[in-house]
Formats: sequence, structure tokens, C-alpha cells
Amino acid sequence: MVKVVKNIVQILVSVFILAVAINMFLGPHDIAAGGVSGIGILAESALNIDRSIVVFVLNVIMLLLAIMFLGKKVFLNILFGSLAFPFALAVVPEVTLTTDRLLSVIFGSAVFAIGVAMLYRIRASSGGTTIPPLIFEKYFNLNTSIGLLLTDMVIVCMSLVVFGFEEFLYAILSIIITSMVMTYIETGTKRRKALMIVSPQNTGAIREALKVNLARGMTIFDVRGGHDDNAHEMILLTISNKEYPRALEIIDAIDPKCFLITYNVAEVHGLGFTYHPIQ
Repeated sequence: MVKVVKNIVQILVSVFILAVAINMFLGPHDIAAGGVSGIGILAESALNIDRSIVVFVLNVIMLLLAIMFLGKKVFLNILFGSLAFPFALAVVPEVTLTTDRLLSVIFGSAVFAIGVAMLYRIRASSGGTTIPPLIFEKYFNLNTSIGLLLTDMVIVCMSLVVFGFEEFLYAILSIIITSMVMTYIETGTKRRKALMIVSPQNTGAIREALKVNLARGMTIFDVRGGHDDNAHEMILLTISNKEYPRALEIIDAIDPKCFLITYNVAEVHGLGFTYHPIQ
């Protein structure tokens, strides 16, 4: 029950974030970047029908298609979000926060991506155009990402007819920004740095110094040099970004000529990151 309540709260927060992106950033500048919200913006401009009503009607239709072609499980997963989204669109005021269209597209798309990513994290949805791709996948074996792309392309092309070429280009830009932000969120927001350290003569000293000064665990690998075929030990260490300068200072003080590779990693879990650091 606690999990259900938590999911309901997260869905509500997510759809209100989506509504803010539509009503305060994208909608006021006629940016219809796919989805039922894009159709709502188009219909509101062309037919003078409130976008929340358009989204509600379309989502009900999609719910009927879901129960008919995809089954009860998918229907229940999208039911609450599908009904909550048009409600959020009706409640959130339509306000132009900035008159600069480019700024609105950038921030609106980023905010929209955050809302969608939050829904994806709990396997929920705001309904709409996410349903046809699932039907295409089930009956025609068409990849869902391709199906969603084709659906959004149709809506964006409608934007070209209703609003014009400039709005059409901004809609494409919005889709690109949304995709980039969602990819960043989905691949992890707990960004860290991983260090691979090889010091033939000072591995033990570096390991002890890092252990004492950074209080981080590490992994030791047995490796061989590709040129001389000699056996060495390699230290693998994952640290936070703010710990990185201190780690370099420690390593350079012991062996400034050691072999060091640093790379960025995402979504780090485990002792010292999602739990308490080593004492």
C-alpha cells in the first residue's frame, strides 16, 4: 500500500511538471513537439478547443485501445496518469514565463523531459501517443522507439501546416532537447569518477594513502604490461567529483609518473555512495 501511494504521488507530481512545461513554456509559443499535448496545442489554435479537453478525449480513446489490444496490465499501468494529465493541464494556468521563444523551448523541453523520466522510473505513463507504438510492436513487430518517432513526426509535420516553418523547426529542436535530457537522466544522475592506477613500484603505498585519506574502498586487479609482459597490480577506485583533486594530490605525491586513467561513470551504487562511507 505504501508503494502504491508513493507511486500515485509521483505520478501526480510528474504530470503537473509536464503541465507546467506545456502551459508555461511550449504552449504559449505554439510549440507542438509531439504527443497528445502537441495535438492539444494544435487543436486549440486551429479549432479553439481547450487543450486539456483534447488531451482528455484522446487519452480516453487510447485507454480503450489499450484495453482492447494490449490487455488489462498495460491498461492499469497507464490509467491514472492518462486521467491525471488532462486534469493537470486544466489546473495549471497558461502563463508566458518568458517572451523569448528559444529560452522557452530549451527550458520547457528540459522540464518536460524530467516529468517523463519520473514516470518512466516507476513504469507509468501519461498515456496518449505511447499506446500506438506498443500496439504496432505487438501486432507488426515494429520497434517501439521507431513507432513513437513516426507518431511524433506526424504531429510535428501538422505543426508545419498549422503554425508555419519556424514553429516546425522549434518543435524539432524541442524533441531533440527532450531526448538528450531524458537520456542523461535515465543513464544516471549520480555522476562519479573512476580511477585506474598502475604504479609498478608504489602500488602498496598509493593504496594505503588513498585508503587513509579518502576512506574509499578499492579493487586490485592483476594485470600484465602489453609491451614488457611484466606482472603488475592495478587499483580501481571510484570517487566523487569533489574528491578527485585530493586523489590526484595523493597519487602525485607518491608517484608522479604512475600510469593513471580517469573516466566519468554514472549511477554509482553501493558502499560509500548509496550507503555510509567506509569508516
